[in-house]
Amino acid sequence: MLIALTGLGFSAAAGLNAFIPLAALAVLSRFTNIIDLSPGFSWLSSWPVIIAALGLLVIELVLDKIPGVDTVNDVIQTPIRPAAGALAFAASATAHVSGTDQAWSCPMWVAWTTGILTALTVHLCKAASRTAIGAATGGSGTPLASFAEDGLALTLCLFSLILPIVVLPVLIGMGIGVYRIVTIGRRRRQRLAEKQRRWRAEREAAEKEAGFRGWLARPTRRLRARVARNGNGKVRNGNGKVRNGNGKVRNGNGQDSETTKARRYRRTSD
Repeated sequence: MLIALTGLGFSAAAGLNAFIPLAALAVLSRFTNIIDLSPGFSWLSSWPVIIAALGLLVIELVLDKIPGVDTVNDVIQTPIRPAAGALAFAASATAHVSGTDQAWSCPMWVAWTTGILTALTVHLCKAASRTAIGAATGGSGTPLASFAEDGLALTLCLFSLILPIVVLPVLIGMGIGVYRIVTIGRRRRQRLAEKQRRWRAEREAAEKEAGFRGWLARPTRRLRARVARNGNGKVRNGNGKVRNGNGKVRNGNGQDSETTKARRYRRTSD
């Protein structure tokens, strides 16, 4: 049971960062007596593997803290982290850990399969939570989330060797935390989208109202066609008639209109 929790902790750490558990296994097996890898995995403690694991770990640590690049890195790491998780589970579960006499008794395919599924599940949860954090903070929370994940991966590796019984509660807490982050981020995005929709609707309503008021303030084409003031002070109607300053109405040809003639006839008859 404890040796299975050791492998579970290392494979879960690989889901967060593929090279932290591999580098930890290689360094601890090379320089300490805390863990002694089985002959089938003793090559992990060789110098070429240690140098390669540490170099890839540095690259992973840098890329995972850059907003936008971390998403691309997660896509690239999708096949790498499950493979690293399977290797970490198999190597740690079959190793001799100081302070325990338990040994792995199940078939090796169980160790490989469990490591793949554990690392893949943790990796998918990490990618989902990172997307929610990036959307909620505009990318500013990416470095903090990455530091927290690296610290959690290192903590899982240490607990897997020193106190394996703690690994299972830690994994349950991780699941609850990811659920909370994803749901809170979704609700925040929904509230933001609703606020943006209301703002756009209010702006469109204000623009329509402003356009209607401007249309009322402007003279219509028909009114501008009916009333046009010449330079001499006369006002020409749309029918071509000209009203002089004395109130008489003349046609465009300068003759008196029919209305003016009728008024003159009434004056003479009176």
